[in-house]
Amino acid sequence: MRYGVIITFLLICSTLVRANQILIPMDETQTNHLKAYGIAYWILRSETEVDWLLNYRGGSFMCDYVPAIQNELMIRGVSYQVISDAQANQILAEIASPALNYDVMKLEKFPKIAVYSPKTAQPWDDAVTLVLTYAEIPYDLIYDDEVLAGNLPKYDWLHLHHEDFTGQYGKFYGTFSNAPWYVEQQREAEEMAQKHGFHKVSQLKLAVAKRIQEFVAGGGFMFAMCSATDSFDIALAAEGIDICERPFDGDPADPQAQNKLNFSSSFAFTDFRLVRDIYEYEFSDIDNKPSERGLRQDNDYFTLFEFSAKWDPIPTMLTQNHTKIINGFYGQTTGFKKRVVKSEALVMGENKAIGEIKYLHGTVGKGFWTYYGGHDPEDYQHQVGEEHTDLNQHPNSPGYRLILNNILFPAAKKKKQKT
Repeated sequence: MRYGVIITFLLICSTLVRANQILIPMDETQTNHLKAYGIAYWILRSETEVDWLLNYRGGSFMCDYVPAIQNELMIRGVSYQVISDAQANQILAEIASPALNYDVMKLEKFPKIAVYSPKTAQPWDDAVTLVLTYAEIPYDLIYDDEVLAGNLPKYDWLHLHHEDFTGQYGKFYGTFSNAPWYVEQQREAEEMAQKHGFHKVSQLKLAVAKRIQEFVAGGGFMFAMCSATDSFDIALAAEGIDICERPFDGDPADPQAQNKLNFSSSFAFTDFRLVRDIYEYEFSDIDNKPSERGLRQDNDYFTLFEFSAKWDPIPTMLTQNHTKIINGFYGQTTGFKKRVVKSEALVMGENKAIGEIKYLHGTVGKGFWTYYGGHDPEDYQHQVGEEHTDLNQHPNSPGYRLILNNILFPAAKKKKQKT
C-alpha cells in the first residue's frame, strides 16, 4: 500500500516537471473570464511575462509553470490547464501558421492605472472600478487636484467614466437640480475651480481636459465610457467658447458657440451639434437617443469587428472575446452616430442596422485612446441611485471583457502596426 502511494506521488511530480506551461483558456470553457485578467495582471506584477494568444481560444493566456501561479488560479476560481513544453510549442506553431488568424502578443510589464473620479460618494457606479475591484487589479483614484498637479505621467493608463468636462454638471439640471447630491456636487466643483484660480467650473474642466490630452499625446493610454466620451471631446472643441447657460455658470452662453467650435481639437468626433436646452439630458447630437435607436433590450446588441492578428495587433487585442455579438446597454452617452465619427478613428464595434458605433479607438501623438459607449455592460438601463452590479453574477461578461482588454493593452511589447 505504501509502495503504491509513493509511486503515485512520484508520477505526479514527474508530470509537473514535464509540464512547463500554464494555459488559461478564454473561450466558453473558462469559468471566470474577468478574474482571468486579474491573474494575468498578478503574474506581470510578479515580474513574469505572459503570452496573450490573440484569437486563440478567445484570447487565451499562457505563461511558465510556477506553483504559486497555479495556486492563485485555484484560489480565484479561474480555469487553467498545465501543459508540457511540447504541447505549448505545438500551440505556438499552430498560431504562427499564416493560414490562421492568430498571433502571440507578449505582455511584459504591468501598467499603472489611474481612475479619474471625485473622492466623494457618487449616486451612480463606475463599471471600470467595479471590474477592476472584482478582478483584483489595483488602481489609484485621482481627480482635478492630482491632474493639475502634474501627476498623470506617473501612470500608464487613465480611465474616465460618468464625468462632465463641459461644466454643465452632467446636464442633470432638469431632473435633479434640487437633489442634495446635485447641490453638493455643484458646491464642490465651484470650490475646486476657485481653489485653482478659475472663475468657472467649465474653465477648470477644460484645463483638466487639456492635461489629459497632453498625457495621451505624450504616450499615455486613455479609456473613456459613458458621458466622459462626448463631454471630453466637446470641451476640447469648445476651448475659449462659453457653451454653458446661466444656471451652470451665472451668465448666458455665447449665442454663436456652435459656429465657433474647433473640431480639429477633439479626439473622435466632428461636425456635431450642441444641445443647448438646459432641461435636456444630452450634451450634443453625438449620442443616439432612445427615440432615435428604436431598440428594446431583447434586440439591442452590437457586433465586434474582426481584425488581422498578425497585421493589426492593437485592435485585435482590444476586441478579444469569446463572442463577437455583445448585448447593448444604455448610458448618458449610449452610442455614437456614425456620421459624427472622424474618418481616422478606428471602429471596433457597431450596430450597423441603426448606424450606431459603440466601440472606438484612435491615436493622438504617441498615445492611444478608446471610447466605449454606455454605462454598465450588465445593467441595461442603469438609473441614478440604483444598486451596483454584482459581478459575481456575471463572471463571463463579454461586455466587461472589452474593458479589461484595454487594461492589459499597455502591457504589450511594442509591435509595429503594419496597416
